[in-house]
Amino acid sequence: MSDQTSRFERFKALHARAGAFVIPNPWDAGSARLLASLGFEALATTSAGYAFSKGKLDSPADLERDEILANAAEIAGATSLPVSADLGNGFGAAPETCAETIRLACGIGLVGGSIEDATGDADAPIHDLPRAVERVHAAVEAARGLPFLLTARAENFLWDRPDLDDTIRRLQAFSAAGADVLYAPGLPDIDAIRTVCAAVDKPVNVVMGLKGPSYSVAELADAGVRRISVGGSFARAALGALMRAAEEVKAKGSFTFAADALPGSVIASVMSQEKRGATE
Repeated sequence: MSDQTSRFERFKALHARAGAFVIPNPWDAGSARLLASLGFEALATTSAGYAFSKGKLDSPADLERDEILANAAEIAGATSLPVSADLGNGFGAAPETCAETIRLACGIGLVGGSIEDATGDADAPIHDLPRAVERVHAAVEAARGLPFLLTARAENFLWDRPDLDDTIRRLQAFSAAGADVLYAPGLPDIDAIRTVCAAVDKPVNVVMGLKGPSYSVAELADAGVRRISVGGSFARAALGALMRAAEEVKAKGSFTFAADALPGSVIASVMSQEKRGATE
């Protein structure tokens, strides 16, 4: 069994077991190693976190496929954990483009990835349902026979289209097209999350740490959630700590922030553990 196949089987098993697991989102190799050292069992990339690290906006206009995949490859190579990628809208409207994105993602060692139904066009932000399903089907066919778990995302709630019924219809259609995991970021509350989980027949991913109410792992598991990600929120937390430290120095001329900083010895220990993962 190849290393990638082994990671894929571990990743697939996480979705099949009872309860919910957390899949945090590193934005580079260093943050990936730090999260792996804490015992997480899988990782997912974040387009937002990567964009922030490059001084860019998290938008299709600012992020190219090659750079997103290069960042994902660095994260996948930094630990022994399974890594899934935020592949945005597939980097193109055409189903064939989505399919090629999946093949390229698998080719760099990723064992999963997500395709969303957002268009990147503010005037028409969501693909109509037939087109959205066609794109997911093309991605499913590209992943067929490969060690790759496909997540299909319904983006209504991120684009001011708070239509739960349509979101559920989309997720059900994506499941019928062959998606392995379903994801509707931005659901407003635990009741909506529970309704989505009850309405579909595949594992559901929910994101925490963005806006809206916060729920515990136990509460989400009780609602039927199988996988919990954090999107760009860990990256924003890191930037928040940087901002507070810099503001202290600039405004007060003091350096008390250093008391909360990770010791260099801890960082050195984490970074020296090549391929360190939760199973080691």
